[in-house]
Amino acid sequence: MTFKRLLQFAISAVSIEAVFAHQVPLGDTIEQPETWLSKYGPQIDQPFSGPLAFSHMTYSRCLEDESTQFDIAVLGMPFDTGTSYRPGARFGPYAIRSGSRRQREARGYSLAWGNNPYEQGSKIIDCGDVPIIPFDNVLAMDQMEVAYSTLLNRPVASDQSVWANGARLAKDGRERPRIVSLGGDHTIVLPILRSLNKVYGPVSVIHFDAHLDTWDGYPGTVSEQSRITHGTFFYVANEEGLVSNSSIHAGIRCKLVGLGDIENDESVGFHFITSDDIDDHGVSAIIKRIRERVGDTPVYLSLDIDVIDPGLAPATGTPEAGGWTSREVKRIIRGLAGLNFVGADIVEVAPVYDHGMFDSWLFVTGTETLLLQLKSQARRRPTLCTISYRCSCLNCLPHHTHFLVLGLEMNFDGSCNLSSYLWFPKSPRANQVLSR
Repeated sequence: MTFKRLLQFAISAVSIEAVFAHQVPLGDTIEQPETWLSKYGPQIDQPFSGPLAFSHMTYSRCLEDESTQFDIAVLGMPFDTGTSYRPGARFGPYAIRSGSRRQREARGYSLAWGNNPYEQGSKIIDCGDVPIIPFDNVLAMDQMEVAYSTLLNRPVASDQSVWANGARLAKDGRERPRIVSLGGDHTIVLPILRSLNKVYGPVSVIHFDAHLDTWDGYPGTVSEQSRITHGTFFYVANEEGLVSNSSIHAGIRCKLVGLGDIENDESVGFHFITSDDIDDHGVSAIIKRIRERVGDTPVYLSLDIDVIDPGLAPATGTPEAGGWTSREVKRIIRGLAGLNFVGADIVEVAPVYDHGMFDSWLFVTGTETLLLQLKSQARRRPTLCTISYRCSCLNCLPHHTHFLVLGLEMNFDGSCNLSSYLWFPKSPRANQVLSR
């Protein structure tokens, strides 16, 4: 080895020794990266991200986790093998949850209701879907009934009563949680009514729908199970003693075989309000009629999305033209606050017929309206003014014209001194709507 190379080697060795002499442990010299939690905070879900739970609620598989308690639950029932026309409602629970992503508990205050349902002292969670078999309707009906009864018999989560009349209405005097079911075709209501009957006995049904759903069967029915469809389940429920003779339909506009369908409907325990009645009598008269019909009985509210006009809600199995608007339906439901609701559903949501996800947003609004309804303990009324009627003015009307005088709710910022005349030509259904 040459002298030059030896010298270079010696210099390198001295340099390395000098470096190591000043070296300190690695952990003391390299700055640790800042964590997400320390820099940005909790891992929140954006409106377009996160697990698929209704409005980003707490999600639990309540049917298998028997320790889960709640006061109000959202429960999916993806069943559509009872439909008579267009299937697809088994995807309804998914579509409603997907459409609810933009909403969350922290931003749930409603100006119309004057509260946030998630901040009223109740524990509200999403219990997922019932794993309903799509190949055997007998088995599927039993699965839905067992699932609903399982949750209905859970103890409430809150230490204090969250529903003043719950214990009084129950046969055993025990307050039960309440469930908002996401359908699914309308057949799901039969197993629900069977479950509710075990706790409350027969219940009054407020049924928002374009169709009666009280027919006794369809042509071709050859077995007991084939009688049960989304258009016959109320007839079967009446046979089983599940519904009170104080039930009512709202929004009816379907085609009928004849007046015999109306007679059959009344024998099942229902009166009805047509979709046209909202034009003839107004929202307030419809609210009044529904409240008078069900009184202080236990009430189940069933909302078929086809009560809304298909121009606004086309994503349903049996659309009927001439329906109500979403605003009208929400206003009517809000007017029912304070009734003894034991449960509710929104059904016949078939997203395959939804264009642009408009229906999904509508379904979400309907579901949140039902949640608000279950949390409302008293009827919320606007500020009303006294309205006087001068019936003597009837004398100035043509003698051959029949008129009906109705009350009208109005809001005023100032003085409420008003004499109002509200005249409606009397329709053939006026007496049934207002005085039956």
